[in-house]
Amino acid sequence: MNKLLCALVLTLLTPVVMAQACPDKNLLYWQAFPPGGESDLSARHQQMVLKKKCPAIETIIQYKAGAGGGLMWGQMNQLPGDGLNIVGVNLPHIVFQPLEGQVQYKTQDVTPVFWFHFTPDILVVPEQSAIKTFADFIKAAKATPGALNLGGSGLNSANHAAHERMNAAFAVKTNYIPYKGTGDMASAVLGAQIDGAMTYSAFAINNKARVRGLAIAMEKRHPLLPDVPTFKELGVDWVDGAYRGIGVPKSTSPEARKRLAELWAALNNDAEMKELAARNGFELVNVGQDQMDAFMKEKVRLYTEGAQRLGMGKK
Repeated sequence: MNKLLCALVLTLLTPVVMAQACPDKNLLYWQAFPPGGESDLSARHQQMVLKKKCPAIETIIQYKAGAGGGLMWGQMNQLPGDGLNIVGVNLPHIVFQPLEGQVQYKTQDVTPVFWFHFTPDILVVPEQSAIKTFADFIKAAKATPGALNLGGSGLNSANHAAHERMNAAFAVKTNYIPYKGTGDMASAVLGAQIDGAMTYSAFAINNKARVRGLAIAMEKRHPLLPDVPTFKELGVDWVDGAYRGIGVPKSTSPEARKRLAELWAALNNDAEMKELAARNGFELVNVGQDQMDAFMKEKVRLYTEGAQRLGMGKK
């Protein structure tokens, strides 16, 4: 009888707990990049799963693109700190950009509340390219230094850093062409207007029939890209990419930050979200409020060292 009573109480309490986890009003989800890129795709996934978990509210995605994300991040603290305004944030962008000094914010001005996934760096070329392998790429780059143009998302971004890292690691000279976001870059790559791109695994997976991956920055080959070697296989200890998360205005209360972090953790644990992530090349991570200070301290240290090695910010 006691067991039955306990079960009944838990059953009655469950909807209350779920209701408390959901926002009481619609969310405004601000994106720092244009539609069509990885940040937008992940936001759309979250919007869909969140609607299933919290049917009474809408997640309204807004776009304020510019300066490789820096426009939105420079203005995010002007948004209401009501727990209903959230902003997509990216690493290493929010470390690199202030170091370069061309944006109107500092890394400490950005308040991340949850990091939800990671996308590995990958070098791709259009499917119709004469470059078939990474060895072909290096041969072409060395034959005519500075002739190959590679696109990427933003200046002083993960793509930009990965491009410079590749040039240094393999002693080649290629040109980096920055776009507002992956969505803007896509047409240039798919139309062979540029020679290739230093991008993310998600772009390569979602365009498998139209681009060819040459090397990926993972410990092991990606199961959806089994023919693409890792940089480790090619002799360089390189496992890196971009982290995506959500941040809030600094005026947002600790309680609201905690609620949002718990809600996003619940999204990451949803079976549908896991399936969508795996299908699109997103590697899920769960960095919430308890781990945030240590995580950010380590990432700031690593990316500051990386920026110095790459000469970012030097005029």
